[in-house]
Amino acid sequence: MKEIFKGLWSAMFTPVDGTGAPEMEQLEKLARLLVTQGQDGLYVLGSTGQGVLFTEAQRKAVLEKVTEVVAGRVPVMVQVGALTTAESVRLAVHAAECGANAISSVAPIYFSGSVANALLHYRKIAEVTDLPFFPYQLGNNTMGDIPDFIERLLQIPNIAGMKLTTGQLMEISAIHLQAGDRLKLFSGADELMCHASLCGADGAIGSFYNLWGVACKKVLEDFREGDFEQAKNFMLEFQRTILYVLPNIWTFFRKAMRLKYGIDIGQTKAPLGLNQAEWTDEEVLSLSDKIEAAAGIKDVASQITPAIQQVRSIK
Repeated sequence: MKEIFKGLWSAMFTPVDGTGAPEMEQLEKLARLLVTQGQDGLYVLGSTGQGVLFTEAQRKAVLEKVTEVVAGRVPVMVQVGALTTAESVRLAVHAAECGANAISSVAPIYFSGSVANALLHYRKIAEVTDLPFFPYQLGNNTMGDIPDFIERLLQIPNIAGMKLTTGQLMEISAIHLQAGDRLKLFSGADELMCHASLCGADGAIGSFYNLWGVACKKVLEDFREGDFEQAKNFMLEFQRTILYVLPNIWTFFRKAMRLKYGIDIGQTKAPLGLNQAEWTDEEVLSLSDKIEAAAGIKDVASQITPAIQQVRSIK
C-alpha cells in the first residue's frame, strides 16, 4: 500500500460559491483536470482547500464528490483535522466509508498543549479506521525533540508517513534519518519539491500544482533521473514567481485557474485573502508561460485553452 504514496500531489483548492459554500460543479471540473493531467495523488481539504473553515457536513460532501469523480484512478488523502478531536474522528470514519486511500491531520488547533497531547490526538484519529495515517506538521510545531517524537509517533496504529510544510530541510532530513523507510514523507513546501527529495522526501504536496502540475511533475521526475541543470533553472524561476505572487496569492490563483483551465475557484473564505489586489490577465498569463518554458514544455501553445487564446487575441 505504501508504494502509492509518492510523487506529485495537488493540495486541492475547494471552489466556493458567492456564499462561501463548496461549489460542486467547479470542484468536479478541478478533480477531473488533475486526474487527466496524470498527477500521482490528490490531497483534499488541507490549508489550500480551506478545510477547517467548512462545516462538517460541507467537508463530507466535498470528499464524496472528489472520490466519486476520481473513482480510484489516483489515490486520495483527506485532511480530517478539526477544532475538536471528536469531529476529526467522525471525518476519519467518513473518509473510510467514501473510499479515500489515506487520512491526514493537523495537530490540535488552539488547544495543542504538549507533545503528548498531540500524539494522543493523532492516536484517536488513526485508530478508528484502517486507513494509512499522515500527520500534517508545520515545521517543528508540536514535535519537540524530533528523534523522540518520531519514535513515539511510530507507535500509533496505521501510521504511514507525514506531510511536512517546513522550509527547514534539516528537519526533513532529521525525520528521515530517524524513521528510514518506516515513514513516507511528503514535502508541503512547493518551492522545495526538488530540494526535499535530497533529504528523503518521497513526494511533494502543494498548492501551485493545481495550476502547474504538468510542469512541476515533469521537473521533479527529470530531477530524480539526474537532470540537475533543468531542476536548478526551473526551481529558481519557480521560487522567483512564488515570492512575487505571495502577497496576493489567492487572487492570483483564482485568475490563473480561470484563464488557464476555465475553472473558477471563487473567493477565499474570510479572513483568508482579505485586501488582496487583483491581477491583470496579461501578467498572470506571462508568469504562467515563464514557468512552463522553464520546465521545458516547448509547445506551450498546444496546451492553451480557448479562454487564453481569446485574451491573447485581444492583447
